[in-house]
Amino acid sequence: MTTMTDAALAEFKMPDVGEGLTEAEILKWYVQPGDAVTDGQVVCEVETAKAAVELPIPFNGVVRELRFPEGTTVDVGQVIIAVDVAGGSGSAAAAPEPVSLPEPAAPEPAPQGRQPVLVGYGVSEASTKRRPRKGDVVAAPAAVTQPAPAPEALAKGNGRPLAKPPVRKLAKDLGVDLASLTPSGPDGIITREDVHAAVAPAPERVVTQVQVQVQAQSQEPVATAPAVVQDGVRETRVPVKGVRKATAAAMVGSAFTAPHVTEFVTVDVTRTMKLVEELKADKEMQGLRVNPLLLVAKALLVAIKRNPEISASWDEAAQEIVRKHYVNLGIAAATPRGLIVPNIKDAHAKTLPELATALGELVSTAREGKTSPGAMQGGTVTITNVGVFGVDTGTPILNPGEPAILAVGAIKLQPWVHKGKVKPRQVTTLALSFDHRLVDGELGSKVLADVAAILEQPKRLITWA
Repeated sequence: MTTMTDAALAEFKMPDVGEGLTEAEILKWYVQPGDAVTDGQVVCEVETAKAAVELPIPFNGVVRELRFPEGTTVDVGQVIIAVDVAGGSGSAAAAPEPVSLPEPAAPEPAPQGRQPVLVGYGVSEASTKRRPRKGDVVAAPAAVTQPAPAPEALAKGNGRPLAKPPVRKLAKDLGVDLASLTPSGPDGIITREDVHAAVAPAPERVVTQVQVQVQAQSQEPVATAPAVVQDGVRETRVPVKGVRKATAAAMVGSAFTAPHVTEFVTVDVTRTMKLVEELKADKEMQGLRVNPLLLVAKALLVAIKRNPEISASWDEAAQEIVRKHYVNLGIAAATPRGLIVPNIKDAHAKTLPELATALGELVSTAREGKTSPGAMQGGTVTITNVGVFGVDTGTPILNPGEPAILAVGAIKLQPWVHKGKVKPRQVTTLALSFDHRLVDGELGSKVLADVAAILEQPKRLITWA
């Protein structure tokens, strides 16, 4: 995680904050060159494929250099910050530019083997190479319309394009031939930006047309407006990374690995809604998060207790079914960074007040973007509450590695036959998706029917528990 380049300068590398993660995006720096830092002080926030995490630095000193700006995706093992541990705050504050921007005239040493894969290059080398290229495009518009030069990112001796493993994987996923790209990274290395640029619309054409439209707008703004809207506004490309990227990959893997079956049941939950109001007034539940989701969660836990075979996972390598004698209850949460599914550990052993406390903490932590990677690992079953969006139901995709997921629809006042008469009742639709390798139709139906029965007659929480 840290290296010492000389007696006074310590380098802090991007750590693997999860299990086998290969990269993380720097969301925010909390320090700047010249700032003093102490052992354990949080210096930045990064987002991995699982969560946003704050990184503490493991030594005392003065920040000499930040190697990457905010918004940069950095491979695990690359140096992200250099600290002067000798305590010379004056020299550290006065010398950030010489450290990050060496003389451009200095010749670049030849790359040595494959060592750049996990070693940070620093802002100095990248900025020295990239800035002249960008400047050339601005200073010489005629070059915009010229075809790109032949690729130069060939490894010395074997003709193979230079690129890090994550970039190679990205190129493979997007169907991009690395040999056809012009590298922009240090030492002729192809970056992920180069790969994305290969599949994006050519920026040269857009820039040229926009320049033409700007000139025309001064004379005929109404006539030229449609062309500007077409080229500049109708489409926006958003890079897929972090939590959203991981979720997309996980859902595709789940959908095409586990054979999904979804069953539905519509149920009268009027008594459950009355119980929610009574619990809110109960002094034992004061200050706790009491809502229909709490009783749905408790109903599912009771249903699993009555049908324990559903708590299992599929071990493809060993061709075995792994029975789980515990329940880590996942709750799907929509956040600005994408969908995450933190889980309540050993939810099966919690009382209703304890479950309410855990549920409240889970939701508030997710909203703040502070959910840890550990909180999203080890889930055994999940609940997704699509009803909060006014949706009646859906066919949810399994969280990878889990046997089932329960979707709860909107609770609405509807005409319902109650005691032989049509009356307005609180009604919702439940949908249970399950892995048919683990759960057959009978078992899945029993679990869904038990959840519905408890929500229709919540006193079964006592008689069945």
